[in-house]
Amino acid sequence: MNKPIALMLTMLVSAACAAAPTAALNNDPATYRTLTDQAKADYKVAMDKCDAYSGNAKSTCKDEAKLARAKSEADAVAKYKDSVKDRSKANISVADAEYTLAKDKCKDLSGHDKDSCLGNAKADHTRAVADAKADRQANDTSLATKAADASSAAGDAVADSTITTKVKADIFKEPELKSMSIHVETDKGVVKLSGFVAKAADADRAVEVARNVKGVTKVESTLAVK
Repeated sequence: MNKPIALMLTMLVSAACAAAPTAALNNDPATYRTLTDQAKADYKVAMDKCDAYSGNAKSTCKDEAKLARAKSEADAVAKYKDSVKDRSKANISVADAEYTLAKDKCKDLSGHDKDSCLGNAKADHTRAVADAKADRQANDTSLATKAADASSAAGDAVADSTITTKVKADIFKEPELKSMSIHVETDKGVVKLSGFVAKAADADRAVEVARNVKGVTKVESTLAVK
């Protein structure tokens, strides 16, 4: 993929995310429409530039344009559309776009490397979709807080399921983390974080948030910057 085109796509996503910096992070239909309209316009520009390529390079270019649009729209949903259902749907769209792009990139490989590439891409997609679907249940922060408080009041050891729910809820409260693909698992108080974040600082913040949840004895992270 041509570096200038990849850089342009990255700048388009950043521009869309910063289009309305003063808007409140809540249900804001007007700002949401503005951002999604901008994402659509940026997508058209990016797709037109892909005509300069051919073969798999052209397919990869188009896949990156689709992924940039999906991420911009998912960010708009997370910040300005108060709907767990829509947020889950948008995150699944991002996962699908990432999977399509990954498969196209795997085409440049062969043999075991290609098989391994496709296997990893499928596994990442399955995990991301599962996380997006689980988000619809885990993001009821009031229920998560009540469950944690009830456990604390009883003086009992916090169940792994409760820890997982509370960690997910607290991560979602963080503006920089709420739209990220972060998978949470808990085993005997040990929280395991996996998935993708935008920058290293986000991974550190996610670990810090998880570590502060009652009942967590240790946090293991394999979060990757993407």
